[in-house]
Amino acid sequence: MSEPELAAQAAPPPAGVSGKPVLSRTRSLLLVLLATIFWSTSGFFITVVVENSNLTAVSLAFWRDLSTFLALLAGLALLQPALLRVRRRDLPWLAAMGAISIGFFHVAWNSAVLLVGASVTTVFQGNSPLLVAILAYLLWREPLTARKWVAILLGVAGTVLIAGLPSLGGSPGAGNIEITPAGLLLGLAVAGAYAMLTLFGKKLVGDYSPWTVLTYIFGFAALALLPLQIGRPLPGPLSAAFLLPFAALVLITTIGGFGLYTLGLRGLAASTAAIVGVAEIPFATILAYLLLGERLTTAQIIGTVLVAAGVIIISQRR
Repeated sequence: MSEPELAAQAAPPPAGVSGKPVLSRTRSLLLVLLATIFWSTSGFFITVVVENSNLTAVSLAFWRDLSTFLALLAGLALLQPALLRVRRRDLPWLAAMGAISIGFFHVAWNSAVLLVGASVTTVFQGNSPLLVAILAYLLWREPLTARKWVAILLGVAGTVLIAGLPSLGGSPGAGNIEITPAGLLLGLAVAGAYAMLTLFGKKLVGDYSPWTVLTYIFGFAALALLPLQIGRPLPGPLSAAFLLPFAALVLITTIGGFGLYTLGLRGLAASTAAIVGVAEIPFATILAYLLLGERLTTAQIIGTVLVAAGVIIISQRR
């Protein structure tokens, strides 16, 4: 996993401003689309890793964040060590961003995937831009325009349909995904923690390379989760069934997805890339159906479409 909001907030300037080669619009769109495919594999790899190891949702979050941090740290130290420098006054923001928007987010994400499935968790996460609009109004009095209200209402309606509020805790419908009250709370926690990524990113936008921000927040995320690992056994058994999907989760889903998305932003506006990023919802749903046997009810499919529509509407600048 790696995250679209972070990439959009911390991305380098577009089209010639940074002096870097500008990609064509078509190539940029393909890169962002490929990034969403990489991100959509998260639920599958998490499920396989947990099934073939002794890791809990919290332990997996810690080892994923630590491994990603070490890989990014080694890469920057070898290729561009200057990017590791940050101002001391920004460390508290990076620490909070890492602890909440990466550490807590991954714990909630892992727990939600294991409880309600990858497809539904991805849709819940999709609500984060709508939460950002609400929080921005409460914190900075950014206006809630008619367009934002429409997007928020679509997201709420879609979430209600996905959760099946009238039958919470009851018997499953036509699909095999039942949303319990705990699953709903975890889904909302995923969206909330993910929304905070954008709010923290506003403080650091334009100041650092996205790779600098990513390295530090994954390091602080691992540090925040470290106390929860005291007394817990090391990951095991160290078999191919565990190591291969775990390596894929770190290298493909997290680092690969973020790298492709950031590269694609060189030829796209952040709002356009965010809209293309909505493709993660159907990709995750399709993969969950093909690889994990997850099936959505008709109401949940309609809810998914409503959430995606809300994100598309709120991501448009006009």
